[in-house]
Amino acid sequence: MTPHPNLAQKASRGIVMTMGGLWGRALLQMLSTIVLARLLTPADFGLIAMVAAVMGLAELVRDFGMTGAIIQARELPERVWRSLLWLSALIGAVLATIVALCAPLIALLYDEPRLVGITLLMAPGVFLSGLVMPLQARASKELRFGVLATLDVSTMAAGVVAAVITALLGGGFWSLVVMAGVQFLVRLIVLWVIVRPRFGPPRIVRETWPLVGTGGSIFGAELLGYAEKNIDNIIIGTQLGPTMLGQYSRAYALFLLPLQQMNGPLGRVALPVLSTLRDDGDRYRRYIRSAALVIGYLTLPTYAVAAGVAQPLVLLLLGPNWSVAATIFTLLAIAGFAQAIGRLRTWIYISLGRSHRQFVYDLVARPMVILGYFFGIWWGGINGLVITYGIISLLLLVPGFAFAISGTFVRGGDIAGPILRPAIMAGVAFCASFGVTRLLPQPFAIVEILIGCVAAVLCAGVLFLIPGYRRDAGKLIDLVTRMRGPKPKEPDTTPSAPAPAGADEPPLRRHRRTR
Repeated sequence: MTPHPNLAQKASRGIVMTMGGLWGRALLQMLSTIVLARLLTPADFGLIAMVAAVMGLAELVRDFGMTGAIIQARELPERVWRSLLWLSALIGAVLATIVALCAPLIALLYDEPRLVGITLLMAPGVFLSGLVMPLQARASKELRFGVLATLDVSTMAAGVVAAVITALLGGGFWSLVVMAGVQFLVRLIVLWVIVRPRFGPPRIVRETWPLVGTGGSIFGAELLGYAEKNIDNIIIGTQLGPTMLGQYSRAYALFLLPLQQMNGPLGRVALPVLSTLRDDGDRYRRYIRSAALVIGYLTLPTYAVAAGVAQPLVLLLLGPNWSVAATIFTLLAIAGFAQAIGRLRTWIYISLGRSHRQFVYDLVARPMVILGYFFGIWWGGINGLVITYGIISLLLLVPGFAFAISGTFVRGGDIAGPILRPAIMAGVAFCASFGVTRLLPQPFAIVEILIGCVAAVLCAGVLFLIPGYRRDAGKLIDLVTRMRGPKPKEPDTTPSAPAPAGADEPPLRRHRRTR
């Protein structure tokens, strides 16, 4: 498969469009959190989190890694595509039925009878997702990032409006169920109109099974990752109850925002682009270095500053009943650093077709994190669980990347080099924001947040007097230039360099030599 002649610019513009869509979605999600946190109780959020842990597992089984398999496939003939539509719909219908039948068992697990009704109403979402997945994967494979960005905003807006109206009418935790259901429906309708799928006769052709095999390895790794990210909810829910789980779930939702709104756009663009470049080692490495640089400077300082001003930030967003969530959010920043950087490892595995190797690694690493949950909650309650989770996640980065790049053309310096300086900056930013908010407490949360952010910016800004940081800034500026610059008037058919940010060498001039 020949890379697109304007792949560099297409990737950069894709990041901008995707980031705009996900940031719009984040704004709506934040607005809904602010409003619903004042209309609902922590226990309401905890009840939904209990069911969400099981629903997410069903959704993961339903996908079976097929999203990643579709994206990394070099070619996808129409008859294979139709087979995937039927297969995904069938699996979704079966799993939705299983989830509904398991509703009494879920209620028994948590000793909470209200979970029966919640599970029964949320179960059809698995079937709807089975229809949505192949449509969205195809749009992503075709690099239709603008469409997907618009879809992110529209589905979130519809869900938020429905949830707020339901909560104002006294619906309680049902408003959160309504929000999820409306989002599924809107996403399905819009994608159906855009992609216009043709199912054809209900059959699964032979060429579909290699994709299922690839998806199986991706699924195995994702299943272990899901267990790592959701067993904590089960432990907290069964040991500490829905109120504490509600506090944890809101803190975790805030914790995920930087990953979803910053790393999310990069990942949606990076996977199809890196899969296209798997046979060009030099250009693949340049893209990885550039992606690592963007992740480092966007995500790590953001987590650091948010953790530093967590107390006034959570007070402003959620209100006075969520002080426990503020402490949890601060501690989750440790895991945030690890997860932000760890996304690169997943991209390498999937784009290079090494999903089987990823599964082998996760068989060892994920259980270590899960065991850490049990140790952490025994050692220090919910705070002990969060601290243990973060420390183990950080420690696993080194062996994780070493195993991922072994036998490939990617080098350790391609990951560590671009991340080192932003990691130092993140430490400086946290110390500044945390210290100022503790030394100079303010009567108004918004003032305290602003003072903490200004202190972080001033202290971190001093680092740009160092030549290495100035070089990094130049590369990031080059990214902005690519995003805003006009398209070449007469592009050649030879691939261009794909870096979303400036690579280690002057990219615009040197890349032109390869066109």
